[in-house]
Amino acid sequence: MLDTEAPQVRAVLPLLYVAWADGILTPSEAETIRTQIRAQDWIDESTRDEICGHLDPQSPPTATQYFRWVRALKEGANETSVTTRCSLAELGAAVATVGGDGAALPEASRRALRDIEEALGIDGEEVVSDLLGERPEPEAPTVEVPFDVEALTALLDGEHADLRDRIRTLLQDPVFEYRPELDTPAYREQVLHWCQLLAEQGLGALGYPEEYGGEGDMETFITAFETLAYHDLSMVIKFGVQFGLFGGSIHRLGTERHHDEYLERAGTLDLPGCFAMTEWDHGSNVRELETTARYDPAAEEFVINTPHDGARKEWIGNAAAHGEMATVFAQLQTNGEEYGVHAFLVPIRTEDGTPMPRVRIEDCGEKMGLNGVDNGRLWFDKVRIPRENMLDRHASVAPDGSYDSPIPSPGKRFFTMLSTLVGGRISVARAGLSAAKSGLTIAVRYGNRRRQFGPKDEPEVPLLNYRTHKRRLLPRLATTYALHFALDDLTARFAAKGRSESLDTIEAEANALKAYATWHTTDSLQEAREACGGQGYRADNRIGRLKADTDVFTTFEGDNTVLMLQVAKGLLSDFQREFRDMNLLGMARFVADKMARQVSELNPVVTRKTDPEHLRSLDFQQSAFEYRADHMLQSAGQRLKRRIEDGMEPFDAFVDVQDHLVQLAHAEAERVVLDRFVDAVRAVDDDELQRTLTALRRLFALSRIETDLDWFLEAGYVTSTKAKAIRGAVNELCDDVRPQAEALVDAFAIPDSCLAAPIATQEGAGPV
Repeated sequence: MLDTEAPQVRAVLPLLYVAWADGILTPSEAETIRTQIRAQDWIDESTRDEICGHLDPQSPPTATQYFRWVRALKEGANETSVTTRCSLAELGAAVATVGGDGAALPEASRRALRDIEEALGIDGEEVVSDLLGERPEPEAPTVEVPFDVEALTALLDGEHADLRDRIRTLLQDPVFEYRPELDTPAYREQVLHWCQLLAEQGLGALGYPEEYGGEGDMETFITAFETLAYHDLSMVIKFGVQFGLFGGSIHRLGTERHHDEYLERAGTLDLPGCFAMTEWDHGSNVRELETTARYDPAAEEFVINTPHDGARKEWIGNAAAHGEMATVFAQLQTNGEEYGVHAFLVPIRTEDGTPMPRVRIEDCGEKMGLNGVDNGRLWFDKVRIPRENMLDRHASVAPDGSYDSPIPSPGKRFFTMLSTLVGGRISVARAGLSAAKSGLTIAVRYGNRRRQFGPKDEPEVPLLNYRTHKRRLLPRLATTYALHFALDDLTARFAAKGRSESLDTIEAEANALKAYATWHTTDSLQEAREACGGQGYRADNRIGRLKADTDVFTTFEGDNTVLMLQVAKGLLSDFQREFRDMNLLGMARFVADKMARQVSELNPVVTRKTDPEHLRSLDFQQSAFEYRADHMLQSAGQRLKRRIEDGMEPFDAFVDVQDHLVQLAHAEAERVVLDRFVDAVRAVDDDELQRTLTALRRLFALSRIETDLDWFLEAGYVTSTKAKAIRGAVNELCDDVRPQAEALVDAFAIPDSCLAAPIATQEGAGPV
């Protein structure tokens, strides 16, 4: 423990205090102070080492240690003539004279303390003033906002607010500064370095058990992933591949021996890895992939083989440059039988970067975006791995080749294994939403400050005052808020221990929201780019990079259209099961209830009702979403039934109505999002925030009804007069939200260093 009575220690106590003042020591801060301290020959070597030992981001001081530092500084300051207007260096030099022989520090050491303070780039006077208890009077706010922005930020951050704040602080460290000048190889190394720094902060292992360096909480990991997505998205995706997919597959598909051998190394990035599932010939059709894992009982080894070029592993993150091991999904063959797809740990590269024998690696090359991620291709030429390298939580192969699984059904076993992807889909949806928040923040701030045109002889008008500008941004902002709460709820339910609902239900919702959210991201970023005019096209305003990097979000972790078809298929299965499990009386009542509801909702009085109170009401909006989803489900079931009864094969019938099925899944996704948003708003205690969020809920729901008015008109749910009234109501709701727009994006609390967009600041919003 540091001797706070020693003059050498007292001199640097202000630096230790400020280093840990916010509870977070960033990599750059730690390295700056350590480098400077080690260069101070006026401090003896053992004391220098002890001081540097308190500058490890992984080992913060205890509350007791930190309190002792603060007490020593305050007591020392009281015995000297320093004031709150002094610097950290001056405070250190002053308190160093208290006790001991009372001698002043040599001028060289005082100068060294000033150099360290300058290198940290902090306002020492402000820190000292805060430490000694005399805070400056806060400046009066220059802009009036219609609600408490910090309170809304706290609501959005939820129970993980401390983690989000910690990550925001880290991302503002100079070591995370964007490097647009880097070529692809250098960019990949930069992204790897960033991920290593995040691993050093313990963020990579958050989802793993405590004994392997984590917190055993997937919700925490997904929250970290989402917050990191305010920064460089190549870094985020590499982070997800390494810690979520590779490490996650070991965690959730492996057993204790795999955890003991690999999990901590994966979480620290000591073992860079890949998740090798996708193949060139089969894409999303994982069940039919062709890489084989044949068991050889004589050697007690699996032989991993790529039978032909079309079975190569494709688009594998971390494979082209850095990965040393891959979780390879392959068709298991043992004792002459085939048991379907299983996962195996296969070394692919030595520590010096050389491919392992019989492993062939190619670089996928330049992409539209995410070029900081080293995507590669993998071939295996009868590569032998130990029997123990099979990830055997759900199935195992004994030394003699006999196969055993606690899940007897091959189909159930396959989908249980693939459930490892659910967390990835939720993570991608949330990362995409972070990108949408970034783009909308830039566009709303710019639109609120950039002035153009206006009445004759009067000042120009902010862009966001124009109806077209409000319509292009504010409904998308409302949808972003709705999705935030829906994904927050989904994440909590996915991560819940002893959940009361089935994983199938969670997976279906994850599929729907992943597709809906990432399509929303693509749409919002395009609109944000256009709303910023030529400025949005400039690289330094970042929207172009966000567009390029998130474009693939609609494809990976499940192609959106395929996911939506899976959602529709699940809805049809549930619908069929609901009827199958009913007796005749129950079925009659079910049909009668549906008919009664349709008659009620298609009542001419309801379909023609146009007053604003009705259109803004939760009852109308939820009923419209539910009616559409239910009607589409019944219609899809009837279409399929009719085709099959006419002799069409079930597969062909399913293909024949795919367009209808995607619409059904989209309607179901919007229904879920609205319901979750409603639940979140109801749970808010603050009346001011509840009013603000209610306005956003109304705008989200009514704008989505407006977007699908052709369907509602065709179904007879609204008349043409009501359709016109809905359009007018959307305009009025945009007007209601417009004064709050900038405060609403400020509540996302995205660091300016992450936005890195000149037009998102006051200085950058002038005429062009």
